[in-house]
Amino acid sequence: MDQHQALTAFAALSQETRLQIVRLLVVAAPGGLAAGALAEKVEVSPSNISFHLKELEHSGLIDAQRQSRSIIYTARLEALGGLVRFLMEDCCSGHPEICAHATEIAACCAPKMEEKLQ
Repeated sequence: MDQHQALTAFAALSQETRLQIVRLLVVAAPGGLAAGALAEKVEVSPSNISFHLKELEHSGLIDAQRQSRSIIYTARLEALGGLVRFLMEDCCSGHPEICAHATEIAACCAPKMEEKLQ
C-alpha cells in the first residue's frame, strides 16, 4: 500500500458511520451484510447508507456483490491488513520486540470475532 492509498483509506474511515460500517463488516466476514441490514445496525436512512458505502467502496476497503435483489457488502480484509502494515512497516527500528504487542493483538482477534458471530 502506498501513501496515497493509505490517505484515501484513512479519509474514508475518519467518519463515524463509515468506521462503524467497516467494523461491522469485519465481524461479518467472510459473508458480509446487505445494505439494509447495515443501515439498521448503524441507524441511518437507506440513502445515507448508500452514500457511506460508496465512499468505502471507492477507498478500496469494502466490496459489493449483487445476490439476487440485494447487494452484499464485505470487508476487504487484505486491504485493511495492508493499512495496518503501512502503519507498522517502519516500526521498531530493527527491534521487533517493540512491536510484539501489535502482533499479539492481531493474533487474539480471530476467536473474539468468531464468538460475536455466534
